Amino acid sequence: MKKILIRSIAAIAAATFILGACGGASSSSDSPDDSSVTVYSGRSEALVKDLYAAFTTETGIAVDARYGDSGEMASLLLTEGSASPADVFFSQDAGALGAVEANLAQLPASILSKVDTKYSAQSGKWVGVSGRVRVVIFNPTLTSNPPATIDGLLDSQWSGKIGFAPTNASWQSFVTALRILRGEEQAEKWLAAFAANKPVAFEKNGAVRDAVNDGTVSLGLVNHYYLIEKIAAEGADTVVAQNQYMAPSDPGGLVNVAGVGILSSATHKNSAQKFVEFLQSDTAAEYFRTKTWEYILTSGATQAKGLPDLDSLEAPSIDLSDLKSLDITQELLQKVGLLTK
Repeated sequence: MKKILIRSIAAIAAATFILGACGGASSSSDSPDDSSVTVYSGRSEALVKDLYAAFTTETGIAVDARYGDSGEMASLLLTEGSASPADVFFSQDAGALGAVEANLAQLPASILSKVDTKYSAQSGKWVGVSGRVRVVIFNPTLTSNPPATIDGLLDSQWSGKIGFAPTNASWQSFVTALRILRGEEQAEKWLAAFAANKPVAFEKNGAVRDAVNDGTVSLGLVNHYYLIEKIAAEGADTVVAQNQYMAPSDPGGLVNVAGVGILSSATHKNSAQKFVEFLQSDTAAEYFRTKTWEYILTSGATQAKGLPDLDSLEAPSIDLSDLKSLDITQELLQKVGLLTK
């Protein structure tokens, strides 16, 4: 099994970058401040390349995007320090942003004011762009009463009937939040009980969703948009599975964010700020609403059809920057035998 501890991949990520991309850094730094922006992207190329292209179309600013896992990008930024060619870090996960917060610049109030403070750094150094909610996806032909709390998942009736993706970043962010909310001892106790209930491990969230839909397992732990993605691809009439949103304040209902920050060492500060502003624009909102089905965090934005109001979910209260302690989470998951794929 491949370990994915952030601290163990920093050197590899840095070496890969130096070998494959160092040539692009000098050309970016030599260009006028408003002509280009270098983005370290924890969001995949397949997901956001069209969004970056739209930014270039609207502003004329070229995007030099370096793609990788958010944890890898954070490790690389920490390794490079003030010598990094990056202007912007666009992360899939708040924890990765928290890990590099000291390397980020203070964002202007005009950007921060557009997003509820609970979805941005308390320091004002990064801002949430889009959000995803953890849910229990369930097959109503197998159960009409899915649990709405993580403690309900420990009931013996669900033994061998719960799917999850143990190496997925969103699952591990939930476990990190559990550690923060309940403390290390109680988090380990819950995880040990969950492991004893014989959950079924899958490689990815999409596989968990499909297993629930076809009845391989009764329940699954995923993000809210996986169901919407399947419905959009196959049609509502062919999809059996449904989402169960969690009870108020339950750790299982964590709202994590994809967010963005500007590096203190950014060469193209004007372009970087325009990029962040673009991610709060109507163009970006339409993209997230129709392509990713995430919650748009900019105030007043219209959400994807069928999503419950975000505030009505009463997600657990947590400083999202604290999700940076992912290495401790992974060690704990290994200890209880849950980091299996």
